[in-house]
Amino acid sequence: MSPVNPTVSPFTQDDEVIFHEPWHAQVLAIADSLVQAGQFSAKDWAQTLGKELKNAEINGAADVPDTYYTCALHALETLTANTTAITPDDMQQRRDDWAKAYLTTPHGQPVKLATKGGSA
Repeated sequence: MSPVNPTVSPFTQDDEVIFHEPWHAQVLAIADSLVQAGQFSAKDWAQTLGKELKNAEINGAADVPDTYYTCALHALETLTANTTAITPDDMQQRRDDWAKAYLTTPHGQPVKLATKGGSA
């Protein structure tokens, strides 16, 4: 494994953008971590992502990086709901919690997400 070069962006390779947004890299890293942990198989990941991409194509989504990563996120959410105790409702609640947290955080301050007990 080659050492990390701090002068090279992890989002580019040979001057080509690989990840346009940090969440693009994060969704693939989370999926890879869950495959490595045995939460779901690489085959299940590939099939679920393939279905999401096919649905996007059928529905006329633009063939752009954001479409791919949105499909990857949907595939990750689907597999998470199917293989863990985390439900789609749980995921929606967490999205709502994050939205509330960042919308009420003053500019320049760290976003603090409340814990299940209700405090940050």
